[in-house]
Formats: sequence, C-alpha cells, structure tokens
Amino acid sequence: MRLSRRRFIYIFAIIILIIIAVKLLYQKKYGGATSTTATNFLLNQRFETWIETYLSNESANLGDFGEAAYLSDSEKQNGSLVYSKRAVNVVLSNKIPLQRRIRDMRDPLCKSVTYDTKLPTTSVVIIFHNEAWSVLLRTVYSVLQESPPKFLKEIILVDDNSNEEELEDILAYYIETRLPKKVKLLRLPKRQGLIRARLAGAQQATGDVLVFLDAHCEVTKGWLSPLLHRIKARPNAVLIPVIDVIDAKTLEYKLAARGSHMPIGGFKWTGDFTWINMEDSPKRTTASPIDPINTPTMAGGLFAIDRKYFWVIGSYDELMDGWGGENLEMSFRIWQCGGSIEIVPCSRVGHIFRDFFPYEFPSSRDTYLINTARAAHVWMDDYKRLFFLHHKNMEGNTKEIGDLTARKKLRERLQCASFKWYLQNVYPEKFIPDENVLAYGRARSPRRNLCLDSITSNDEHPFFLAVNICQDDLTPEQYFSVDEFGQLRKENVCATIVKDSFMVQMVSCNKHVEPKKWRLTKYGQIMHVQSGLCLDASGLKSSQKILARTCSKNTPDQQWKFDHYV
Repeated sequence: MRLSRRRFIYIFAIIILIIIAVKLLYQKKYGGATSTTATNFLLNQRFETWIETYLSNESANLGDFGEAAYLSDSEKQNGSLVYSKRAVNVVLSNKIPLQRRIRDMRDPLCKSVTYDTKLPTTSVVIIFHNEAWSVLLRTVYSVLQESPPKFLKEIILVDDNSNEEELEDILAYYIETRLPKKVKLLRLPKRQGLIRARLAGAQQATGDVLVFLDAHCEVTKGWLSPLLHRIKARPNAVLIPVIDVIDAKTLEYKLAARGSHMPIGGFKWTGDFTWINMEDSPKRTTASPIDPINTPTMAGGLFAIDRKYFWVIGSYDELMDGWGGENLEMSFRIWQCGGSIEIVPCSRVGHIFRDFFPYEFPSSRDTYLINTARAAHVWMDDYKRLFFLHHKNMEGNTKEIGDLTARKKLRERLQCASFKWYLQNVYPEKFIPDENVLAYGRARSPRRNLCLDSITSNDEHPFFLAVNICQDDLTPEQYFSVDEFGQLRKENVCATIVKDSFMVQMVSCNKHVEPKKWRLTKYGQIMHVQSGLCLDASGLKSSQKILARTCSKNTPDQQWKFDHYV
C-alpha cells in the first residue's frame, strides 16, 4: 500500500513537471498568455509534491524520545556517502519525523521551580547556510513545541546565501503554508558569515530578549523560561543553556552532565575555546545543582541576551569576518565591562557537533585566527604576549587584523576592567606560564643543546615528553614552567613518570598533584619527587623521548637550565 502511494506521487510529480514545461514553452512562443496566477498554482503544486514525497519517507516513531536510530543495510552505503559530505547523517535525519519528541532531560529539582508568569518576550535567531532541510526544520519545530507561545514572539531564520534547492523557494513555501506567522525568513543577498548574519537577524528582531541558536539543535522541555527568568532578574547577564550532544551519526540525544560534573567554558593561550570540568574548580560549586554557574567564556553558538543590552555592550565586532573568535571576544567584553556569563542548568539544548565543516567559508583567509587576534589586541592587554607566542606572524599584521579604533573606543567608553582583573576574578584557575612559577621558558641541556619539547601542539590527550634542537626564538612546543606547586607543566598538562617505566608522560594537571611534583636541585637537575629520578638527556638525539634515570650530580646530561628563574 505504501509503495503504491509513493508510485502515485512520483507519477503525479512527472505529470506536473510536463504541464509546467508545456506552459513555459507556450509562454516563450506566445508572449506569456498564461496568467501569473496559473504559474503560481503550478509552482505551488510542484512544491506540494516535493514536500509530500519528502514526508512520505518519514518513519513514524524513528528516533522518538531522542533514541538512537539506524539505517537499514540497503541504506547504509548512501548514508555514509552523504555523511562524508555533510558531516551529519542526513539520510537518517530525513527518515526521522520533523516533530520528534525528546525526553525531559532536566534535573528533577528543575521541575519544581515556579517561574514568573510575566517574562520578557523572545526573538530566536537561527543562522543557516546549506543546512540539511530536516535538521533545520527539526530545530524550528523543537523551538515551537517547547516554548511558551506567549513568550516566543518570533523565530528569525537568516539564510546566509544558501544554494541548496530545497532551501530556496520550497523552504519559503513550507514556512508560509505550514508554520505560524511568527516564523520569519530573512535572505541575505550574498554570503556574510556567522557574525554579520547574526547581526542582520538581531537588527530585525523585536523581542525583549535575543536567543541565538545554531541551525542543528533541538531544545527540550522547559528550556526557555529559566533563561528569561534570569535575564529579567539580571539584564546584564548573558545566559547559556546546558549544551547536550546530538550524535551526528545516530541522532541520539545524549545528556552532557549535571551538577558538579557540569563543563564550563575556558580558553587556551592559543586562542581556542575549551571546556573545563567544574569538579576541577572547587570555588565554582553552587548551593544547589540547579543554581546558575559563572563561566569564564562561552562556546558562542547558543546564548540568550537582553536585546537592548546586546547593542549597548557592543553587539559583535563588525570588522570580524566569517566565523571564529567572536565568542572569546564577547566573553572577555561582557565580563570586563560589568556583565556576567552564566550557565543555567534548568535549560538544556541538544546540539549536533560535527567532525568537519560541510561547506566553504566566504573568505579564504584564516578568519578564526584574524578575529582572535583582534580580540587579543583590544581586550587582553599585556597578556596578549601569550597568545602571540603561538601566532608570531599575526602580532604586527595590521593589514590582516584591520582597524581596531572603534573597538578600543568602545572599551574606553564602557570603562571596562583590565584583563588582569578578568584573570584574577573570573578565571582564577587559569594557568599563566610566567606568573606564580619557579622557572619558565626553554629547559635546555647545555651539553647537547637539546631542549624539552612537546613535539605535538595538541595537548588534548596524554603524550610523551621529548627533546629537540633548541630554537633561537621561544616556541610554544618548548615553553615549559615549574609552577609554585612543583609541577613541570605546559598550559594544561603536567609531567609525571609512567609507572614501571622511565618514560615521562604529559597528562592533565587537574588531579592528583603529588605524582606530578618535581624539584629543581642546586646541581641543575629536574628531579621527580616521588620516584627520586631525574630527567636525563644521555645519548638522546632530536625528537627522541626523554627518560628519567637515577639522579647523579656528576652526570652533565642531567643538568638543565631554564631561560628564567623567579
């Protein structure tokens, strides 16, 4: 029966296309004798056929309640091919109903909270460029389904110059015929990138509060009221929902964390955003697991902000191009200029984290780096030295970075605090490699002209410490510190000796400090306190892993000299 219905739809679609073709030929020959009304009718029929064909592919209850879903064996090959291009399992997404249900993911305590019945209205701004049809509309439907109608004033979809066929006239027709009037579509005539596209959406918004969402999200029950309630109480607070994970391959909705396991936003001196575990920051514990949590930075994709405050505080840096860096710039600016950034545990939104970007950016320039360099120059004061240590070619590159006058005047006008204040009061756990340390810089073996070297620039996973030819200029790979607790470390990783081995491994600094303690001896050795072994460069060549051996004050290869001692 289902097969017959599909066959009928396909035949009907072919007939409609033939009629349109005949009509266009007739118009071309006889000068448009057919009326515009008839043309629109035929186009609408074509759109209806496309939509009906699409909806007939949905599988009822597939992925319901956020459960993982899978393709049949016959569909997997095509699914993998499309995934390799789109970074989302679009074939599977197209089979999952657009209005699927998601379980209530909130902490049970959230369900007993009563919120103000007179909350500000909201404009939800969603930017998209060639987003998969089903992923985009599932985002829209989730907002419509899970938001109190009296608080949701509008959803503004900003099309950043997509060129996928279904995102052009068919999407406009679908919105007009199947979605409420509060869903609005704004088309940008040329590709602008995330930052300027969001500004375009914000300029059209009329709600009291702006909520920015990525186009590959699903909000959950009760997500909006906690954000609005907090903004009503603190208009200068920028609020972030807890960001759960929607699996890009199975579309499963996965709970991220709760309570003390909640991740909050940080940054690396490279200029990259990173997550911090709250359990590693005991000062951030709250009285209740559902109280708002201060976060030093935000990922930038999902947040709520009072609309007037958004413009007063400087919106976005309009000279930033494309994508990237805007989240750190806004994070520094909000905190340094008197606002706050908070995670609201009772608001949860699922987000598809993709392995790669499935589209090209409007510029071939490294906008992430250029934008972050702009932020560093304006907001980081002398601490920008640690950012530009990783990006030396950018520090004086005024041609790429552009004019900073307007942003510096904004900082002056708002009387914003220093970056030192930010580090001391907002992000006190942030390690600063040349402050509150015993030694820092290159750790050189004078006998061999070899320096300790991480070899890799990726410290997300444990790696073995090595040596390399000492560079004339200090490089991030050869920048080490011995902190006030005796940890031999880079930014987020500390040295320890692998059990039953003489190898030295760099692991996360945040837990079990004792095995990571080292001592600088009067003989120039770097001694591991727990084992009593010393770093030894004997017989090593460039790029080889360093070993720890029995300490001997008469072994020249155990003597190390840091650039700076404090």
